[in-house]
Amino acid sequence: MRALMTAATGMKAQEMNLDVIAHNLANVNTAGFKKSEVSFEDLLYVNLRTPGVSDASGNQSAAGLQIGSGAAAVSTTAHHTQGTLEMTGRDLDLAIDGEGFFQVTLPSGETRYTRNGAFKLNSAGTIVTAEGYSLGITGVTSATDKIEVGRDGSVSVRAAGSTTSTSLGQIPLFRFANPAGLESAGGNLFKENSAAGPAQSVTPGVDGGSIKSKYLERSNVDVVSELIKMIMAQRAYEVNSRAIKAGDQMMSISSRLGS
Repeated sequence: MRALMTAATGMKAQEMNLDVIAHNLANVNTAGFKKSEVSFEDLLYVNLRTPGVSDASGNQSAAGLQIGSGAAAVSTTAHHTQGTLEMTGRDLDLAIDGEGFFQVTLPSGETRYTRNGAFKLNSAGTIVTAEGYSLGITGVTSATDKIEVGRDGSVSVRAAGSTTSTSLGQIPLFRFANPAGLESAGGNLFKENSAAGPAQSVTPGVDGGSIKSKYLERSNVDVVSELIKMIMAQRAYEVNSRAIKAGDQMMSISSRLGS
């Protein structure tokens, strides 16, 4: 019975839907995290009668007879909407207000992109992520008393007792034509690919979003919305399981007809 396999594809699709919802909820407190959503598509159809085909008398059918084969998850789409900006008071907590990503460099030399602005200093005086990936700004020494980051990404330091600031450079932001196409690489990082388009360097506050020092962007996950999606996924899974049960009962009835 085709209905058994069709309903099974629906259950499998809802399992994947729940996986994505659970991942969103697990990262509700992850700084800079962007929620994802699953997109579905219907599977192949069996054409028992093709629409528009003429019979022997020349009469054209107004509708056909097509039976679908179920549903499948076709993609996951990240929603890059702005998360809430929360004041932390730390000089190296940076939030992007608007469009853009920070670019960090891995030990291998590869570049990745992130919205998580919880940066720190390593022993070499370089601004890095919690995993040690460089933001490209270095030169902070033990004599540094204050680090200032402007809305345009300019970074300057001031020694204790000094009124003069020394510039260390500027933090650029990067935009993509299709940020939803970025590949998630884990660790709050995204990887550039052909779907997203090439990274475009922009000046904060001029071509893209601005940088707010002493703030962090929180996750854009709405817990209430995710819980509603979870209930809907659970109900859809339950309905598909009932379709399998109904199909099994129909097969059981058919097998008893000859007895």
